[in-house]
Amino acid sequence: MLSDRDLRLIRLFSSIVLGQWDEVRAIRQDAPQGEPDRGWRETILMVHLFAGFPRTIEAFDVITAEGDLGGMEPEEIRLESDQPELGTHTFGRVYADGSDGVQEHLHHHHPDLLAWIIGHVYGRVLSRPGLSLATRELLAVAALASLGQDRQLASHARGAVRCGASLEELDLVIDNLSSAVCASRRERARAVATKFARRA
Repeated sequence: MLSDRDLRLIRLFSSIVLGQWDEVRAIRQDAPQGEPDRGWRETILMVHLFAGFPRTIEAFDVITAEGDLGGMEPEEIRLESDQPELGTHTFGRVYADGSDGVQEHLHHHHPDLLAWIIGHVYGRVLSRPGLSLATRELLAVAALASLGQDRQLASHARGAVRCGASLEELDLVIDNLSSAVCASRRERARAVATKFARRA
């Protein structure tokens, strides 16, 4: 089951993706002792996959204006380039038997799009230590539900379950989105996530 910290990270991620800076500030101000921690830093670093570098930088600025982000651990500084081999493995964990079809779809759009997604998204970002792949997939669910990206939400709801999340945890993610997410979007996201996660 998701911890209180996990639920804070879900709300934080959703709020940053939507640019809800007052909510981000409030989450930081209310953080218990011991937070922010590495999980917070990993969560913020992951934002660029869903909302770009400008929101990622703004999130760091807003949060650090309220206090530090905790002590950086030496092993979390990973200056390596993209990791396509690792990305292929992680992509396979998320998409399982559908991996080849998804890769063909992405390649059809543009070969570089596939290379970026495999090497950067899955190899460099989603494979980082500091958060489990299941947690990262739940963060993806939070972002996609917040943004109303139902097709990708379906894929990552399945991916979250394949990586070890439960249906109950998916439901908790929807419950803990940014307050800016309206009730109708939440319910649509809940329906999509539940329907497709059951097929994982």
